[in-house]
Amino acid sequence: MKNTIVGIITILTFALMAWVASKGGAYHGGDHAKGIGSFADATTTTQAAPAEKSDEEKEAEQIKALKEKAGNIGNFKVSDAYKSKCAACHGANGSGEQDGRKLMGPKLYGQNADKLYQDLIDFKANRKENVIMRGLLINTSEEELRKFADEIGEFPARAAEVNK
Repeated sequence: MKNTIVGIITILTFALMAWVASKGGAYHGGDHAKGIGSFADATTTTQAAPAEKSDEEKEAEQIKALKEKAGNIGNFKVSDAYKSKCAACHGANGSGEQDGRKLMGPKLYGQNADKLYQDLIDFKANRKENVIMRGLLINTSEEELRKFADEIGEFPARAAEVNK
């Protein structure tokens, strides 16, 4: 019975394929494709010169360039442990952003190491509720938490050293 059904479906599939091929539809460049025009025509047309940028666009570009130059805090080294546990949510530099988009975790850059350590302890003990943080820290020792806090607390000094 199964073989009969599969055979009928196979014959039906081939029949539909033959019918579509005989009609010369859009997939075969038939009448449907002629309404669009050829690609050769599209490439030979001249494009208009780009419009002059507005003052707001120029100002936004200048601000972006200044931020990249003066506030570049992503050029310093971080530990592999930070990269694997923290960077996905808090950014490679603790800024809470990556490529100009906001990430899930808040900004860590510039926070005090002692406060960060206490926050990590609170997340691990579930005094601060965050399922992701708790899951990441549940098997982490307090010594490792201290290392994370100290490393993150050093980020501004590391950035200042790089930007000299």
